[in-house]
Amino acid sequence: MGLLDLFRRNQKASASLAKERLQILVAHERSARDRTPSYLPRLKEDLLEVIRRYVDISPDQVQVTLDSDGNQEFLELNIALPDRD
Repeated sequence: MGLLDLFRRNQKASASLAKERLQILVAHERSARDRTPSYLPRLKEDLLEVIRRYVDISPDQVQVTLDSDGNQEFLELNIALPDRD
């Protein structure tokens, strides 16, 4: 066993560890995507339509998120309103 063999083994272990971490991240992202209800984009559009009746805002000024904490789910609505005239 030479000096270069030590580095090669370390690279394999590092690559294996990196692959495992990437798989965990991908699985986490997929599960987060699957938990998002299909009605959320439509809800955002409906809310945006109602808000636009009173205030001129763009879609990027409205954020709708769904969070969960144990057995409860929370719908959070953030609206960046323009300054008053």
